[in-house]
Amino acid sequence: MPSWKCQQCGFEEDLYSRYYWKCPRCGSPLTLLYSVSGEITGSKNTWRRYSGFLPFIPEKYRGEGLTPVVAEKTGTHSLLFKLDYLNPGGSFKDRGTALAIYYGFKMGFKKCVVDTSGNTGISVTLYSKLYGLDSVIVMPREAPEGKKKAIRQLGGLVIETEGRIGATKTVQDYISEPGYYYVAHLWNHIYIVGHATIAYEVYEDVGVPDYVIAPVGSGGLLLGLVYGFEKLRETGRASKVPRVIAVQGYSVQPVYVAMYGEALHSEPSTLADGIMVSNPPRLAEIVSAIKRTGGEVVLVGNSEIARAHKALWEWGFTVEPTSATVLAAYEKISKKIPENSSVLLVLTGSGLKTL
Repeated sequence: MPSWKCQQCGFEEDLYSRYYWKCPRCGSPLTLLYSVSGEITGSKNTWRRYSGFLPFIPEKYRGEGLTPVVAEKTGTHSLLFKLDYLNPGGSFKDRGTALAIYYGFKMGFKKCVVDTSGNTGISVTLYSKLYGLDSVIVMPREAPEGKKKAIRQLGGLVIETEGRIGATKTVQDYISEPGYYYVAHLWNHIYIVGHATIAYEVYEDVGVPDYVIAPVGSGGLLLGLVYGFEKLRETGRASKVPRVIAVQGYSVQPVYVAMYGEALHSEPSTLADGIMVSNPPRLAEIVSAIKRTGGEVVLVGNSEIARAHKALWEWGFTVEPTSATVLAAYEKISKKIPENSSVLLVLTGSGLKTL
């Protein structure tokens, strides 16, 4: 039976006894424990296809997952673009949200709340609508207007605050009210399990790449990728895990500081609003995952992001600036990557919401 587990203090409880967005004893992030068979079916439904890697299967499916991989040759490297901005809500977040909101629905919640810069808010509102939950989305006032409009169009209530810190504080008022399901995408391990499906799809499409480059805010995507590739290795499907390159901006760089002990100062990176998370709850796990794969952290700034963003649109990838950080990072470290390597770049969010 699936269960919540705290790796710090040992707390453990059945997944369906009660929802915990963090450990009730020590306040640490929780891990979701369940058995993994590694079975992959022939279904065109993401969740049924990878049921052997999942703790449960949501009832409703709107086409999330099974996004294409597009290969482009540059120099001696094969760049593998994973087009996750093509998910129903316009971002990779739909993978985690589809599972997380279904879980909240099964636990009997009628209302949910989340703090976000935008993409998670759209995703949470979309899937909440499918399961009949009311959604409150708390987000910074400076978040893209297109994302706020999309949330309202889907029926979500947008609460604007001063910055991400303001959003984090405001959401606490809702958490204290009975009946609210705090989706807690920065904490909730269900998101990591959902994002791991990217690894399973890439494995089926092109095998295991040599490198993976991913933008890091809360770290859920990076942790999901490593989780997924490690599960493929554990179940005997793959023999290796890619080397992971984490991308952050100069403006907010907690993972870089945790890895290397000091900040690196340069131009702002405010274009990449999706990765401006100053205190990711799973910071220690992120650093551990990068080190386990022999990876590193790369910082990028606005001029580099803007240049990469323009290049991606010219290639036909209509992504938002945060997604462009992966190409900006690749361009900075490409000379360090061995010849004939395959490099996976996850394109996380649609740029159509930010016009």
